[in-house]
Amino acid sequence: MNKPILLSRSNLILFIIFLALIAFPFVMDSRTLTILLTQILIFGILAMSYDILLGYTGIVSFGHAMFFGIGAYCTAIMLNDFESTIGVFLGSIVVGMIIAGILSFLVGLLTLRLKSHFFAMLTMAISGLLLVVAEKWRDVTKGNDGFTFKAPDVFKDRIVFYLVVLALLVIVFITLKRFVNSPLGRVLIAVRENEQRTKSLGFKTLYYKVIASIVAGVIASLAGSLYAVSLRFVNTSVLTMEITLDALLMTIIGGVGTLIGPLIGSVVIESAQHYLSGLARDFPIFERWIIFFGIIYILAVIFFPKGIAGTLQSKYYQWKAKKVQTTNVVPLSKNKESSE
Repeated sequence: MNKPILLSRSNLILFIIFLALIAFPFVMDSRTLTILLTQILIFGILAMSYDILLGYTGIVSFGHAMFFGIGAYCTAIMLNDFESTIGVFLGSIVVGMIIAGILSFLVGLLTLRLKSHFFAMLTMAISGLLLVVAEKWRDVTKGNDGFTFKAPDVFKDRIVFYLVVLALLVIVFITLKRFVNSPLGRVLIAVRENEQRTKSLGFKTLYYKVIASIVAGVIASLAGSLYAVSLRFVNTSVLTMEITLDALLMTIIGGVGTLIGPLIGSVVIESAQHYLSGLARDFPIFERWIIFFGIIYILAVIFFPKGIAGTLQSKYYQWKAKKVQTTNVVPLSKNKESSE
């Protein structure tokens, strides 16, 4: 009986946060904060997609940026070559998702048979290959220089785009939540815990891992499409290792295997990058802001070993267990006194 109450309570908190995020751009008339929050939401989508691999399947990928980059380039190229309308924008998202899904399927079949560290290295090599292709195929990608493009007119208002990104994040969160709580998601968790035992139960673990790879790749492509539109610019940086490392850090800091954790990690990482780099303009010591960023990461790992969400969740369950024990001890002592 307590579990539905707990779930409803957590859902109520999430709903309140959702309403606060909707009201934010209307209450806080700050274009800078709206753009920052939009970036946090976009990278939150990317981090959730990475959590499907790392948190729920136990797969470490160093090539996740290739799916992010595919979505970014598909949207940028189509909006640049065709008319900048909502129809073209939605079509570019679908095209990016399809290409990312096919690529993640092929990469999964080729690499997921390998052990974790070999898989990580091979995904990094494939991502590096795509980065080289993007740098050399200047007729389409314009190489490292990149290119600007016109976003749909409705997105000229940053608040409208922010609300669209927020709506998509909620849809992705609910979809992934149902995915990980489904029987298929339970098998993925079993693969993460003990793949050999899962195989002995008759499950073809490779197929399940490929499905997780496809889901993660498709969601990462969506994040890439939104990222490109938020900047109105794209270059080869969307395919670099830094994107994958950002997703990895967001997932670890927020809490692996929680879905809400990567969103918290996105808030921490993006806010730290924004404000620490901003301090460098006024205080020379912050010109090497990446060092302070590293300190924040170390402190987060020390004080939140399971990530922020994971640690808070475990603390809550410990408190709840102690509360149940104390409530059971008190009636027991009263029964002894009455019997005497």
